[in-house]
Amino acid sequence: MIWIIMIGFMIVGGIVSSRLKSKVKKYSKVSTVSGMSGKEIAERMLSDNGINDVKVISVPGKLTDHYNPVDRTVNLSPEVYRGRHVTAAAIAAHECGHAVQHATAYQWLQMRSQMVPMVNYSNKMMSTVFIIGLIGGSYIGLGFNQLIMLFIILQAIVTAFSLITLPVEFDASRRALVWLRSSGITSDKELGYADDALRWAASTYVVAALAAVTYLLYYVSMLRD
Repeated sequence: MIWIIMIGFMIVGGIVSSRLKSKVKKYSKVSTVSGMSGKEIAERMLSDNGINDVKVISVPGKLTDHYNPVDRTVNLSPEVYRGRHVTAAAIAAHECGHAVQHATAYQWLQMRSQMVPMVNYSNKMMSTVFIIGLIGGSYIGLGFNQLIMLFIILQAIVTAFSLITLPVEFDASRRALVWLRSSGITSDKELGYADDALRWAASTYVVAALAAVTYLLYYVSMLRD
């Protein structure tokens, strides 16, 4: 049963990811009225929000864009960093949305950041528990229910992280779109394209959260009376 669930979410995730890449490619061909690059847009959004201690840098790869709260950097992929199109504007503004969240002590972002070490540990431990289950937990004094309970606890942490990520991502996109509208960086038509691209990006997190919840419920159903 678990393999069917995993394959199902892999297919759905693949479809959403493919659709996102298609949107990114499509809107990369639409220039913005401002003609500003992703780097310039990011720097202006940060400045407009009174943020002067965050650097905008370029990182290798595609769709590798992210905000790093540790070293306070907005990291943009080359196509976004140098791009002067809707995709670059949407992604650059979204990542700056995270920087604004950080600067304003947005509660959900703080919670997610605090959970990162626990999530990393949980992911590593799940692999260990799975191997123990394969070789037989009885060898180390663990029964079936005890192994499943470990899985449930670890998966619950991962699930909570996935759910907390949703408001963080949606809020960052909201902040990005509000600023793009007020700043005049994009026209109304371009803003609609940016909204569409960011919605598909958010869909990847929705799929991940649904998968995490489904796995958790499945492990709970495996508990024996």
